[in-house]
Amino acid sequence: MPETPTPAWKLAEDAVVRGDAEALAALLREHGDALRLPRGSTWSGGLAPSYAEGEARAIIAREHFFPDWDAYATFAAARRDPRSPTARFEAAAEAVVDGDLATLARLLREDPDLVRARSARRHHATLFHYVGSNGIEGFRQRAPANLVAIAAVLLDAGADVNAPAQMYGDRDTTLGLAATSIHPVLAGVLEPLLRFLLARGATVDGPGGWSALINACHANGRPAAAEFLAARADSLDLEAAAGVGRLDLVAACFTPDGRLRPPATEKQRIDGFMWACEYGRTDVVSFLLASGIPVGAKGRTNGQTGLHWAAWEAHVDTLQVLLDAGAPVDTRDDTYGGTALGWALYAWGGGGPRPGDAGYYEIVRRLTAAGGTVDAQWIERDPSTPLAQALRDDPRMRALLSLDPG
Repeated sequence: MPETPTPAWKLAEDAVVRGDAEALAALLREHGDALRLPRGSTWSGGLAPSYAEGEARAIIAREHFFPDWDAYATFAAARRDPRSPTARFEAAAEAVVDGDLATLARLLREDPDLVRARSARRHHATLFHYVGSNGIEGFRQRAPANLVAIAAVLLDAGADVNAPAQMYGDRDTTLGLAATSIHPVLAGVLEPLLRFLLARGATVDGPGGWSALINACHANGRPAAAEFLAARADSLDLEAAAGVGRLDLVAACFTPDGRLRPPATEKQRIDGFMWACEYGRTDVVSFLLASGIPVGAKGRTNGQTGLHWAAWEAHVDTLQVLLDAGAPVDTRDDTYGGTALGWALYAWGGGGPRPGDAGYYEIVRRLTAAGGTVDAQWIERDPSTPLAQALRDDPRMRALLSLDPG
């Protein structure tokens, strides 16, 4: 049988990783429109590059975290010399994300200062930051199954468990990066890794302390990490407590007549309500509704309502509490223009956290029974989308939506 040709996007991604501007430029000329179509994560454990720009050198520099091609070219030249500090650091970074204990241990023995070295890339990460699988170059965002052992080798060699880097701010640490990353979750090592980091001296400092980190977990869709950290936190603010379902702490933020107790704020109440809806904290949702929060309040990120989030995550009980409180079913979010029903279908069809989950049938049934509608043309305008394909293959969902004639 003839070999299946390698897709253009895979060739382009390989060219980006290699820094081969000529090969990438040729692919952009031949397949530019196809490459610029939105696509999910395709790099091994990481993020797919964006081909929005037309210039190959600019794309490569951006994906390698350099401000321009000249800076990247200087880095690439240094990397070609295997004896250079740049080449040694890059080899060790590959060993970390590959879970190659033998190579990592050998490189650290040969160059003990390597464990304190910093990347030449914009984030200036240490090798230990690569354990966090977050904020580094996309093609290296992966977590091996032996990630805890890799972290132990680095710390035993003298790595600073609390070293800061500049992924998203000025003081990103491995604990915060790991807690908000999807890759340790997918590798099944999230809780062991967080437990190990805390046992080895990782601290939670900076504005907001534990609550800020837990709320970052909420914002990144990491409820397991949020719950793990909340169980070890000395205190939680209203937002963090609501997101992890700590009704006792939420209630303590209010006076007997329903007013907020300082330092709890209205912003925390709104944000906490959204997290409680997203993560199915039904008791907290009921309490916050009783405290006077409008059932149709919109969140600050995409202008979504709590009903959007409950539908997105297929939390049937939470959704029903919101419907019983009079949640408007056809409110559209401010960013995508979708209703709660649209969000549920998009999640079910492949765009959400649990594609195909049976809970979405009940979500759709209840939303349509409450008057929620869906634009059939919106669903089927592009028959190649995962949602359109899922609907074609699922008469049960089509029946719930009354998409078939008769």
